[in-house]
Amino acid sequence: MPTIAQQLLRRKPTTPPGGDEAALKRSIGLFSLTMIGVGGTLGTGIFFILSQAVPIAGPAVIWSFVIGGAVAGLTALCYAEMAGAVPVSGSTYSYAYATLGEGTAMAVGACLLLEYGVSTAAVAVGWSQYINQLLQNLFGWQLPVQLSQAPEQGGIVNVPAVVVIVLCALLLVRGARESTLVNSVMVVVKIGVVVFFCAVAFTGWNADHFHDFAPAGFAGIVGGAGIIFFSFVGLDAVSTAGDEAKNPKRNLPLAIMFALGIIITLYVLTCLAALGAQAPEKFADQDAGLSAILQNMIGSAWPGTIVAAGAVISIFSVTLVVLYGQTRILFAMSRDGMMPPVFAKVDRRTMTPIPNTLIVMAVTGVLAAVIPIDFLAEMTSIGTLVAFLVVSLGVIILRVREPELERGFRLPLGWTIPILSIAGCIAIITQLRPVTILVFLVWTAAFLVFYWFYGRRHSALERAQTEAGVAAGDVPYTTNLTQPSTAAIRRAAASRRKGTRP
Repeated sequence: MPTIAQQLLRRKPTTPPGGDEAALKRSIGLFSLTMIGVGGTLGTGIFFILSQAVPIAGPAVIWSFVIGGAVAGLTALCYAEMAGAVPVSGSTYSYAYATLGEGTAMAVGACLLLEYGVSTAAVAVGWSQYINQLLQNLFGWQLPVQLSQAPEQGGIVNVPAVVVIVLCALLLVRGARESTLVNSVMVVVKIGVVVFFCAVAFTGWNADHFHDFAPAGFAGIVGGAGIIFFSFVGLDAVSTAGDEAKNPKRNLPLAIMFALGIIITLYVLTCLAALGAQAPEKFADQDAGLSAILQNMIGSAWPGTIVAAGAVISIFSVTLVVLYGQTRILFAMSRDGMMPPVFAKVDRRTMTPIPNTLIVMAVTGVLAAVIPIDFLAEMTSIGTLVAFLVVSLGVIILRVREPELERGFRLPLGWTIPILSIAGCIAIITQLRPVTILVFLVWTAAFLVFYWFYGRRHSALERAQTEAGVAAGDVPYTTNLTQPSTAAIRRAAASRRKGTRP
């Protein structure tokens, strides 16, 4: 039996898993991967989070987006290198397992489950707001508050939020290729709607709205960045498709960088247009914000109806992507023995983890039904920030430990970009509310307790050691049971280029 230290520090190999493990079908190309990144990101920060961030940062929320985008951009570059070096499902969890060890990977898994699970609920609540706006514009009625708001906001249960999660789960059950095709169509539609909003909103530009630019100073700007940061979760979602991506070492890094460029451009333009068209004090607690801005500015319902319809499609796309990411992270953790085997059970016909998807649907549906959006957004942000921080640290560690490892993309400027990314994540985390940090720490601690009683005993690495008959004292703090040699890494790289397993 290995010691506790050996269990916490043992690492997975960076080479692809063997053919006997649960496998998903490689069916997602570069365009669809890019659309996963855009689809999981464009929509949350645009369509409803302004009502939470503008009251904190004022018009300087533009800089909140810039700061969030800069930190996300630095981290996206780190993701690009890690995704090209460790092209497997599981995202940051898998990267942490290959660089920092099993104990850290389990803590990161807790962050990711929080990030994706709560994000799914948050964007579903935002979808509910725009459904009501669309119903009002088209038919002159809305769902009653009791059926469209959380209990804290005067409701009983948020039915539309639950409905969108169920619909997305059913689509994911059909297959990854079908899901990404639907997502790609939706992303094209949402980009068109965002461009339409900007074109109309800029006609009502009022420079006076920027007069009191930063009422809360720099602290308000960083606080706003902390709230909106969860809207960059889609960048992480690209790397969750590592087991289903075609040519992952090339396509994962490219998709992350393409998605980042599209997202930051549209975020800043939309933020400028919205603040130019509406005074900052009107953003507070405004449902279906972009749609309401156009209706108030034009004095007619039709522009708001177009935006509301586009938002319904857009936020459905975001919900689909983050729900997908959640299921694939649980799949990777289950395959490693960190979670019960039901999460890695793949249906032979659809090649998707159906039980996993249905369980995630049930849990996130409950969250969306009863928890308000502001708390959900902040909890997602801290999970995203910690995950981003770990990826940046992993880049540094992997460069030192395995310099010969084949990388589809390599960061310039040495360690500069990962260090700046780490510093940016820490700076934003310090500006979050104490209750958010406390809940996050309690959640992570509870997850580590689960690891103590379940994960470390069922770990695939634990089974491998037992089957190999390796003595506890002979187990190094390295990948699997032994650190692969430079020659083995090169052979694995050559094998991948030929499309075969090592």
